[in-house]
Amino acid sequence: MTCTIRKINEQTWEFDEGGVHFFLLAGNKEAVLLDSGMETHNARELAQELTDLPLALMNTHADRDHLGSNHEFEWFYMHPAELSNLYNTQKSTGTVRPVWDGQKMDLGDRELEIIHIPGHTPGSIAVLDRKYRMLFTGDPIQDGRIFMFGVQREMHAYRLSLKKLDAYRGEFDTVWPCHGTSPVSPELIDQLYDASADVMEGKVPYTRAEVFGNTIRIYDAGCAQFMLDDKD
Repeated sequence: MTCTIRKINEQTWEFDEGGVHFFLLAGNKEAVLLDSGMETHNARELAQELTDLPLALMNTHADRDHLGSNHEFEWFYMHPAELSNLYNTQKSTGTVRPVWDGQKMDLGDRELEIIHIPGHTPGSIAVLDRKYRMLFTGDPIQDGRIFMFGVQREMHAYRLSLKKLDAYRGEFDTVWPCHGTSPVSPELIDQLYDASADVMEGKVPYTRAEVFGNTIRIYDAGCAQFMLDDKD
C-alpha cells in the first residue's frame, strides 16, 4: 500500500492511503500522530522522517482502519468509552492512556483540545487545534460513507455530538476527516445534522447492500451516505 504525504502547514502533515487519512501534528516540543492508518504498518517510521520530536499516538476511535500502525507504539491515547470497541469488537491489543472530554494537550506553542463526540462509536473524539483553526474529526464528519450500523453506533448520540460542536464553531475554519474530501467546510456539520434527521424520519430513500456479512441500508442524503442497520 502506497501512502502519500501532504504538508498542510509548517507543523501539520496529512497521510493518505487512498481513502483513509491520518495526520501528524507537531509543536515546538512534542508531536502527535492522529490515527495510524489501515494498510500502513510503519506510520511511526514515516512520521519520524518528518520530525525528530518525541512522538505519541492518539486514536480518534478504535475501528480497524485507524489502528494499522498501533503496534509500533508502547501505548497510545484513546477515550476510555472506546475500549470495548478496541478490545472486544476489533479484537485488538495495546496499552491505552485515557483522554477525556475537554482535556488539553500542549505540544509546545500548539495546544490541542479533546472533544468527545459519540455516535459513530462510543468513544469517538475530535481534536481542536486553535493555533491553526483546524478541527480533526475522525469519521463522524465527512462527505463519504458514514458507518452507523452495528450495536456500538447510535444516531441519536451522533446528532447530539454534531450540535455539541456549535459551541466551538468560531474556533476553526476547516474540518479534517479521515475519509472523503479533506478538508471540508464547517458548514458540512449543519448539513449532516439536518440530513441525519431526514434519514431517521424516513425522508431519504435507501438501497440495501452487504457489508462485512451484514445486510444494511445505505441512505444517500446528498452531503454524505449514512449506512444503517436493515431493520426489516
